[in-house]
Amino acid sequence: MKTMKITYAVQAISVAGVVLALAGCATSESPWRVLRKPVAAAPAACADFQSSVYFEQDSADLTKEARMLLANAQTQARGCAVKSVRVTGLADAVGTTGANLVLSQRRAATVTAALAKAGFGKVEIDTTAVGDAGAVAASGASAPLRRRADILFDLESK
Repeated sequence: MKTMKITYAVQAISVAGVVLALAGCATSESPWRVLRKPVAAAPAACADFQSSVYFEQDSADLTKEARMLLANAQTQARGCAVKSVRVTGLADAVGTTGANLVLSQRRAATVTAALAKAGFGKVEIDTTAVGDAGAVAASGASAPLRRRADILFDLESK
């Protein structure tokens, strides 16, 4: 009786081995291969993006952080065709409206020149300045974070 159980066990193991061996010879049309699809598509590498360069009060000089931001923009645009760049100079509400418009123009010009040095020289750069327009909230509060130039990069794949 004991040898009969051992024989059945050996036969069961042999059958299992044959089944596993045959499973290894399955065709490439296995349903497991069909299930191996990416979960999500990769984002577009050349998507438009915006950056803001901040300035000290009454200044149009680039800070160390601003230079780093412009270098990062060059890296982010690498491998893409830059269709256009739009630079908008802004100012806070401190000072006269005329002086703030001139200051925002200087900020936009400074950023445009820095972009040309950073590798965007052959790109169409549209420069505008809005001065202190919109710098005071309806409550009468001044917006100091308007001491900046906003940059919009319009990119496309090469």
